Amino acid sequence: MLLIYNEKTNPYFNLAMEEYLLKNFNEDLFILWRNEPSVIVGKNQNTLSEINLEYIKENNIPVVRRQSGGGAVFHDLGNINFTFIANDNKGFSDFKRFTQPIIDLLNTLDINAEFSGRNDLLINGKKFSGNAQYNYKNRVMHHGTLLFSSEITDLSNALKVKPIKFEGKGIKSVKSRVTNISEHLKNDLTILEFKNLILNFVFKSNSDNTNYTLSKNDISEINKLVDKKYSSWEWNFGNSPKYTLTNHIKYPGGNVEFNLNIEKGIIKDIKFFGDFFGKCDVYLIEKLLIDINHEEISIKKALNSIDINNYFLGADIDVLIYGILGVK
Repeated sequence: MLLIYNEKTNPYFNLAMEEYLLKNFNEDLFILWRNEPSVIVGKNQNTLSEINLEYIKENNIPVVRRQSGGGAVFHDLGNINFTFIANDNKGFSDFKRFTQPIIDLLNTLDINAEFSGRNDLLINGKKFSGNAQYNYKNRVMHHGTLLFSSEITDLSNALKVKPIKFEGKGIKSVKSRVTNISEHLKNDLTILEFKNLILNFVFKSNSDNTNYTLSKNDISEINKLVDKKYSSWEWNFGNSPKYTLTNHIKYPGGNVEFNLNIEKGIIKDIKFFGDFFGKCDVYLIEKLLIDINHEEISIKKALNSIDINNYFLGADIDVLIYGILGVK
């Protein structure tokens, strides 16, 4: 098995790296990596319904969709991600097969960790690791998080969804109590020391294991995948399942209710209701927004030449955009 100690912390690069290694290598692989603060959503999720959009925007947090299913997770530099890629996919959905090395390592540190439910690792009943899998041809990719010294408040804020009504086929995340591994250590370790412990533990588990460093060609191909896919709105937001959104905003000029139907990230139907005033019919704005991407830049561009105050007295374009995106 090839072992990769990846030092890059760009979430777009790291998610693209997983896909590149899965599809272009024949060997079994083990990768350790960390992301700068970011939200990683599951393949089948409606991105907007999983995130606190206001917090994400205020803190400039990237949102990236991964290949595997499961729920949304918050990454920061206090979290270590591990990935196994194996040629034998007979063990797909056998999460214990890939999480057992983590449990065994923690046991050497006198931490009693256990596998729980369908894909979690717990310490004293609190979650420190969520896991997911993805199958490609005859290969399976298993990846998981390891909360070591993450900012739990940031995790909660980034994923705390406002009371907006999203309905659709997207898979909702299940919130649970979480803990950091560092809180259970008898002797202090830095996160990089812990990362080294993991790599050494896995390395010694099999005499055939060898270290591998990404080549210049590897990095170049991964960056191409970043540009083409992982940094794109189409993949991270537009790939969301069909859904409806209902939102309500009160502003100085009145109340507005927003009702939208979204398909593949595109606004297919939108209606405004409320007790607001305006000298022009809001139908004209509704018509402008049909077949527009359900994201800020596209909406703002479509409405750029419109005087919003003519339709919603006392409002500006930000009020409308926040309402359309589901922000309170």
